[in-house]
Amino acid sequence: MSDYTSIVIFGASGDLTRRKLIPALYSLYVKEKLPDNINIMGYAKSPMSDKEFRDRVRVPDSHQVGCDNPEQYSWENFAERLHYCEGSYTEESGFKKLNRQLIDIEKNSANRMYYLATPPQLFTSIAGNLKTVKMMDEDTGWRRLVIEKPFGHDLETACALNETLHRDMDEHQIYRIDHYLGKETVQNVLVFRFANTVFEPIWNRNYIDHVQITVAETVDVGHRAGYYDTAGVLRDMFQNHMLEMLALVAMEPPASFDADAIRNEKVKLFSAIRPIVPKLIGEETIRAQYTGYNKTDGVKQGSQTATYAALRLFVDNWRWKGVPFYLRSGKSLQKKTSEITIQFKEPPHVMFPLPEGVPIRANTISICVQPDEGIHLRFEAKVPDTAADMRTVNMDFRYAGSFGACSIPDAYERLLLDALLGDASLFTRSDGIEREWRFIDPIIKAWESSFAPPLQYYKKGSWGPKAADELLERDGRKWFALCGMPG
Repeated sequence: MSDYTSIVIFGASGDLTRRKLIPALYSLYVKEKLPDNINIMGYAKSPMSDKEFRDRVRVPDSHQVGCDNPEQYSWENFAERLHYCEGSYTEESGFKKLNRQLIDIEKNSANRMYYLATPPQLFTSIAGNLKTVKMMDEDTGWRRLVIEKPFGHDLETACALNETLHRDMDEHQIYRIDHYLGKETVQNVLVFRFANTVFEPIWNRNYIDHVQITVAETVDVGHRAGYYDTAGVLRDMFQNHMLEMLALVAMEPPASFDADAIRNEKVKLFSAIRPIVPKLIGEETIRAQYTGYNKTDGVKQGSQTATYAALRLFVDNWRWKGVPFYLRSGKSLQKKTSEITIQFKEPPHVMFPLPEGVPIRANTISICVQPDEGIHLRFEAKVPDTAADMRTVNMDFRYAGSFGACSIPDAYERLLLDALLGDASLFTRSDGIEREWRFIDPIIKAWESSFAPPLQYYKKGSWGPKAADELLERDGRKWFALCGMPG
């Protein structure tokens, strides 16, 4: 097998390449995790020389501040590996030109990874041209295609895209990326659950009262308004990030850490999620929009697009039967946070004296994905110098404190490295994508039907609409935002 590797970035003139992909590759280079013989080729329609491309994507000197950055791994040395090819995404001639440039650099056989940082409507054209020009043939090395989200607009288009890709290449060559899965704290969910016997025996309906998953953003739709108005929060966040995090929290233990073993359990979990039927859509879902959204450039007049959603769902299997999962995500909220909170059941009997009407607080575990990366266990402790007064205290683990300020790589670093190594554990398989859409698609359709709950509105900088609080209050529960709070 070849020891030379080429990475081709389609859509190389875009912000994703400049802000995420090249900085991630540069960090991997500094950490000596990239293959020694590597070439990174940008491809886009914009005319550019190699030097112009290098200047465009230059990583600021501050990128590695506070971390080891050996002088021999300077930007200038890394930039020598960057090249550029101008061409069309839809015409075969551009791909022939790209292939010739790659062969000239590679000299002999080489492995290749193609990264599609382009609008989704170009995915099939690029894949088809790669096939036509025989750039996916694995005679002289492996070939892998990394696809950015969104993967389809609904179930029908996702199935059609899978079918088209499978005509042009094998499933083992396709890596559907979800950058949330590249976050160190998301990956740590599996280790936390399955490497610690103190937690896994109580990770079920017998001890857990409910689970909450929150992905809150403080930013509004901004320059993405045109795309967002056709997508909405369910397509943008729930179909991928939220359900993938749910799967890691709720899936059964895989037989091994093999990619297919992990993804098999995810698909089983997705298959066990109880569908939300149209007549229950008003009881189990909340849709809302922040005030002022309709005045944003690119948003259609009178748009009903939801910028916030909250769902209550159930997983109908032996482990989770009857345990509600509450998911919420939205734009322009009070705090930027991504967290998973597991609330355990209250003790069946409390022998300690408590003030009248004050119940004992249930234990919680909060897995903080960002920005306060870590895990926090809240439990009851006796207040010193009292008879039996209790107070809730925190037991904290923070990545920065335990492993250092530079311990957490960017999500794209991990995913790019895994794709280069051929580890598909953190990438979504075709059947997983389709299962996610089978759950989300009916909700979207119900929101566009007579069953749709009223569109709620919320102020920018709040925690969302009151209806979302009421969704939990009906069950005697409330939302948590525990990550980042003092112990």
